Amino acid sequence: MILSDATLNVLLQSGELQIDPLAPDAIQPGSVDCRLGRHFLTVDGDAPISIDAPVRYHETESDHMMIPPGQFLLATTMEWIKLPPNLSAFVEGRSSIGRIGLFIQNAGWVDAGFEGSITLELFNANTVPIQLTAGRRICQLVFCRMDQAALNPYRGKYQGQRVTTGSLIHMDSDR
Repeated sequence: MILSDATLNVLLQSGELQIDPLAPDAIQPGSVDCRLGRHFLTVDGDAPISIDAPVRYHETESDHMMIPPGQFLLATTMEWIKLPPNLSAFVEGRSSIGRIGLFIQNAGWVDAGFEGSITLELFNANTVPIQLTAGRRICQLVFCRMDQAALNPYRGKYQGQRVTTGSLIHMDSDR
């Protein structure tokens, strides 16, 4: 079940769900808007990427970031979230952002128990550069209540991230 603005307000007021900072107009009828942070990562170099080795990234902190056509970068939300063990969230791009050709992902899912800022995967599908500005609404979180609290809430390698975090796939044990 997707949670309504009324339910989201109750959960936020009780502290069961935490979002900080929460913009005054962030709560929508069935979602919470998140804003673009100031921290960005781009892949460093031209060498092929191996999923078995760490990826090298170039780090940028700025209020503005240009994403060229056909290019990919990682960004973060301004907001830090903490989900209880009975809530999960979908990360969705805002339609106004998609309509200019900016695709936003984060693998689409935030597990129950996650705590941290959301790393976003951005791709410019347009034929012209897109100027990104920190503080702009960039995505939305759609929350859903699970049928019961998770027995093993998220405690993975991205737990607690406060800035854009590159892929840590090389740390997976399923090689």
